[in-house]
Amino acid sequence: MAKPGYRVFETVVGEIRRMSPHFVRVTFRGDDLNDVGWDGPDQRIKVVLPLEGVPEGDDGFGCFPRGDDWFGDWRALPDERRNPIRTYTIRDARPETGELDVDFVAHGDSGPASRWIARAEPGERMLFVAPDATSDEPPGGWEWHPGTAGTLLIAGDETAVPAMSAILAQLPASARGAAFLEVPAAGDVLDIEAPPGVVVQWLHRGGDEHAEATYGARLVEAVRAWADDELGARGAARAEAAAPADAELPALADDEILWEVPEATADDGVYAWLAGEATAITTLRRHLVKGLGVDRRRVAFMGYWKLGRAEG
Repeated sequence: MAKPGYRVFETVVGEIRRMSPHFVRVTFRGDDLNDVGWDGPDQRIKVVLPLEGVPEGDDGFGCFPRGDDWFGDWRALPDERRNPIRTYTIRDARPETGELDVDFVAHGDSGPASRWIARAEPGERMLFVAPDATSDEPPGGWEWHPGTAGTLLIAGDETAVPAMSAILAQLPASARGAAFLEVPAAGDVLDIEAPPGVVVQWLHRGGDEHAEATYGARLVEAVRAWADDELGARGAARAEAAAPADAELPALADDEILWEVPEATADDGVYAWLAGEATAITTLRRHLVKGLGVDRRRVAFMGYWKLGRAEG
């Protein structure tokens, strides 16, 4: 029987570094990480968070399953014994030294991940579900597929900053385009790598904790202005003449997410990667596809959370 493409990894917290008011980088270490895979720059992993309210001496991971069908076994557990799981992006991985970096967004105590990062200490045990480099099965879990695109558009909010940072760092020196990163405060602007032909623009909301009314507004404004200028001026990237007519988004229930990721194509047009809060990402996708005629097969968009809904 083939080894699964993903498995549970045992690690410990090695180092915690606050990079800005809202970004915290945690370096995890362990010999188990010698086998971790990293197949795409926006590679997703599952961070298993410790159960809260457990008896003294219990590290909060005693109930988490380790078998090949860990997900099915986890779902079968009673609610009070089921560890919270959250999705994050590998910011950097060094399998040769058994290290992996994850950037967390710290925003109070609104959920188990926020509470954990506020009290985490070096030496704590931690579990991941991540790609297994020793498996022959393709793990998936990454969505960056620009193909031979000649113009790149990368945009998202603070939840997507780790993935965008990794994407920018791994672009070839010849890459051209723009990246827009919306963050809560001016102090959250990070020092990241990008090719000289990719313009990086940070957009901050001024640090207002009650900025829900304007969340995503600066991102939408900046991306639309760039797209109108860069794509509209060139006939919407030659109008992407093959754009399908069925570009409307489906109606979604409250617990559903927006997620449409095309395969790579072999043309030199525009490729857009959009991720973050669903309303802003939907607005941008609609402007590109409906407003500028960009082929929907050239737009990867992931609206994986919704404003006003607390982290579960």
